[in-house]
Amino acid sequence: MKLFEENLKVGDWVKGKSRDGELIYGYIQTINRSKKAALINVVKSDDEKMVGTTIGMMDEKIEKLPLQKTAHEEQILSLIDLALLTKDEAWFIELTAELKRVQDKKQG
Repeated sequence: MKLFEENLKVGDWVKGKSRDGELIYGYIQTINRSKKAALINVVKSDDEKMVGTTIGMMDEKIEKLPLQKTAHEEQILSLIDLALLTKDEAWFIELTAELKRVQDKKQG
């Protein structure tokens, strides 16, 4: 029932253990709520052969990863460039405000 409890959706980053016990990190490609399972695109694993594959996992084996705030100035500057390229004014404003917070925190 975890998929329902955590309100997971396609694109969410998750971690879990495969049937063979490999630790995997990836994102949800599809969800089959009737079978309480999801297809996970593996981007990192303690078994290198798993990286780049898509595996099916039951919901009790999946744990949603917390969202991380962008805290590094370089990352924010790169995202600002992307916001400018895509002409996304709202995102640009949000990112510049975040950049100011990071810079203010760094100064004191």
